[in-house]
Amino acid sequence: MADLYFSDDQPTAAEAAAVESVLGGERAVTVETERLVRAGTRRRQRLRHLLLPALHALQREAGLISPGGLNHVCRQLQVPPAEAYGVATFYELFRVPEPGSDQAREGAGSVTHMCVDAPCRLQPDYEKRLAMLEQAGEAVHRSPCLGQCDAPPGVFIQGRAEPDVVPQKAGRASQFATVQVRDRLLNRVGGIDPTSIESHAEHGGWRALDAAYAMGADAVIQAVTDSGLSGRGGAAFPTGVKWAAVRDAVAGRGSQGGPPAKHIVANADESEPGTFKDRVVMENDPFSIIEAMAVAGYATGADEGWIYIRGEYPLATDRIRTAIEQSMTAGRIGPDAPHPFTIEVRRGAGAYICGEETALFNSIEGFRGEPRNKPPFPTTNGLFDQPTAINNPETLLNVLPILLEGPDAYRAVGTDRSPGTRLFCLSGRVARPGLYEMPFGVTLRQLLELADGVIDADGQPAELQAVLLGGAAGVFADAASLDVPLTLEDTREAGLTMGSGVVMVFDASVDMADVCRRIAQFFRNESCGQCVPCRVGAVRQHEMLVHIGSGPASAEQRSLHDEMNRAMVDAAICGLGHTAGSAVTSALNLGLIG
Repeated sequence: MADLYFSDDQPTAAEAAAVESVLGGERAVTVETERLVRAGTRRRQRLRHLLLPALHALQREAGLISPGGLNHVCRQLQVPPAEAYGVATFYELFRVPEPGSDQAREGAGSVTHMCVDAPCRLQPDYEKRLAMLEQAGEAVHRSPCLGQCDAPPGVFIQGRAEPDVVPQKAGRASQFATVQVRDRLLNRVGGIDPTSIESHAEHGGWRALDAAYAMGADAVIQAVTDSGLSGRGGAAFPTGVKWAAVRDAVAGRGSQGGPPAKHIVANADESEPGTFKDRVVMENDPFSIIEAMAVAGYATGADEGWIYIRGEYPLATDRIRTAIEQSMTAGRIGPDAPHPFTIEVRRGAGAYICGEETALFNSIEGFRGEPRNKPPFPTTNGLFDQPTAINNPETLLNVLPILLEGPDAYRAVGTDRSPGTRLFCLSGRVARPGLYEMPFGVTLRQLLELADGVIDADGQPAELQAVLLGGAAGVFADAASLDVPLTLEDTREAGLTMGSGVVMVFDASVDMADVCRRIAQFFRNESCGQCVPCRVGAVRQHEMLVHIGSGPASAEQRSLHDEMNRAMVDAAICGLGHTAGSAVTSALNLGLIG
């Protein structure tokens, strides 16, 4: 044999059929000797990117990844079992039992995931709801943020032999009333049939893509550059510069050994606590994301597109897949489009770190979602080691009005250095949580007024204690920062951050020590463990907060925390380590804890 397997376990007929539904005719040639010719190695490399979908198929069928099912996937894809096991155990949504256990033989049932992060835990009946689920005998998993902060508490049911589902909550549709600017990014949200390409076209869809074809690829990139559009995922890198770099890069054969290619990747793995903007757009205006990706593909010369959606977003995944199918049938994407461009969907499986761009690449390729060292950068060596433009869905959506209005009209909204609008995810102790699209330059005070103000646990007007800007990777602000314009330049000068657009509100009654402990626990759990500064620093930060409780931190503890935070910022491989201590440090500086 070319490799050793964990055991002699075989898949059930249902498991084999589930894997077959994902792989179709794609599988490796069975290797009966130790000798592998080069072509065989390349074939195996080209199949490995199907590992994550195959694991999802097994999880859905049996409620877990059984030893027999994993062996079957390894044989079909020629992935070494140790590596496949490492991938399966990396993700929160995959359950991998011990070989020979009763669970491995019998499978498992559905699991109800319930969010434990601040916007959900602040609900008055949170503990009661959680206890009711557990007392009813349901398998309950206490999960990090599920992206449902606009209608807490977040619940996600991971089914067995049936689709995953997010239970509908009364009032979710009313959250669209909080959208304040409806002529740009969110102009179609709540006003179209998100499952119909005809509805998209009737409401102005495809006009931007047609305009791109009429302008020419270079003119599209120039317009995006002139608009001043920057990334909305947190790093704020100039989008036009990124696209131009991919356009100018030489497409090689890449790690798969296949034909030369360039890629467009939509990073919709929004796992930052307090963030839900991508979910709202994907569920309610999916064709706009497809259109924007097609524009990006044409402008950069990319012929392959990928949308990586977090695994806890089943409805968004279904809507995007429907939009892709209809767009291909209509000739808007696919081999018959004016610029041939295909799009594939990949579901994440519950790993916050996969929001980091290079970790996301590894996840798609069928490896553990661990970040890569930079350089090289994605624009030359990205997905499959080929030129890649990776953008947040909000960033991509901004391209459509730029092409329709022109860069000058686009820059007329917002500020000179931060043009355009921004999506803000308001959650926590506000009267009207939801998604707000506002021009750059709006203040926290204005956002809170639009949300009808700060409230307490009983829904009564209350005093503001703090706002967490940017999510767990962001920083806390107090009342002294209410009038700081929310722009890239002003927040940076004030020592704040925009991050992913999270605005999480806490009234004076909230125990901020408890909130910060949960943030520290989140990073302790989500660190991939690859680099020492993050692996050790995240653990020590959580231990310190547990030790001090609600009391003050000693000078020695504060000094140790600051030293660990500096080490993470300076030496961690990726942004998780760089920002793991940001919120806690700001809370200490403001006197919210310690």
